Amino acid sequence: MNISEFDYNLPEELIAQMPADKRDNSKMLVLNKSTQAIEHKHFYDIVDYIDNNCVLVLNNTKVIPARLYGRKDTGAKIEVFLLEAQKNSDTTTNLWSALIKPSKRVKPETIITISEELKVRAIKRLEDDGEWLVELIYEGDLFEILHKVGNLPLPPYIERKLQTEDIKNFDYERYQTVYAKDEGSVAAPTAGLHFTPEILEKLKAKGVEIIYVTLNVGLGTFRPVKCENILDHKMHSETFEITKEAADKINTAKSAGKKIIAVGTTSVRTLETAYQKYRCIKACQDSSELFIYPPYEFKVIDELITNFHLPKSTLLMLVSALAGKDFIFKAYKEAIENKYRFFSYGDCMLIK
Repeated sequence: MNISEFDYNLPEELIAQMPADKRDNSKMLVLNKSTQAIEHKHFYDIVDYIDNNCVLVLNNTKVIPARLYGRKDTGAKIEVFLLEAQKNSDTTTNLWSALIKPSKRVKPETIITISEELKVRAIKRLEDDGEWLVELIYEGDLFEILHKVGNLPLPPYIERKLQTEDIKNFDYERYQTVYAKDEGSVAAPTAGLHFTPEILEKLKAKGVEIIYVTLNVGLGTFRPVKCENILDHKMHSETFEITKEAADKINTAKSAGKKIIAVGTTSVRTLETAYQKYRCIKACQDSSELFIYPPYEFKVIDELITNFHLPKSTLLMLVSALAGKDFIFKAYKEAIENKYRFFSYGDCMLIK
């Protein structure tokens, strides 16, 4: 299957630079897989599409200020983008995988000074496109330091020419879901950005069961596919956790014939990975390298709330597997014609 089959042209002005004025005011394209019908709605209409025969599964991960700007002792500017803490037997050493730019200016043992409180030591190159193993050198609480000196890792297509404190504070609030809990992601599970506490309460009042899982979003979600044949693409590993309470509720719901509605592709990959590994949903702390593309057969989820995804991305392939590639591309064409806003801060779709 060729990567060009998942390409499309998007006018640059439709790449959302800011979210909707209110989270639930974003537009929502509703796709019916069985009838091939498309409806134009707003996210606050989601309450009309979900009832007590449905279970909603959300990813409660929280984005960390993972983008760091520092200098070498020569004065050269270096960007360090933290990806994931590495497990190691030496608990006194804080090892992370990270992207370093410009990578060519860095050699093993290079020290990058971020601030008086934090330095980064490059240890070894992991990939040929800028991924490194690094050691974070600091004293005290790392996340407190990151919140002081780090920057929220907005995607590169969101351009913030003026990084004022007001803009930073705005993004710190709006680039997190209202139910974000466990810090560990370097990108937001963006389908969840549309939910408000009021929407969640309305769904609960209808008898909808709301369940949380955690997948720490990393390279596996946002790294582009660079090979011509998509089957040659290797997903990067992302850690996830499903609690016993969540597992029991999902298994009970499936047994009762209830619909499992995933919020975001990360929730999909969490549930489908768990089922693939254990033949059921079970409490676990594990990792996912699951690459979903047509004609994948979904074992757990029935419906999906998701944003509009980048051309040639694994996320576009995932939604194509769920709704059918032709139907997805028809919907994207209609969304473009109707000036829907795309990507992280953009509008969304419900695939039912």
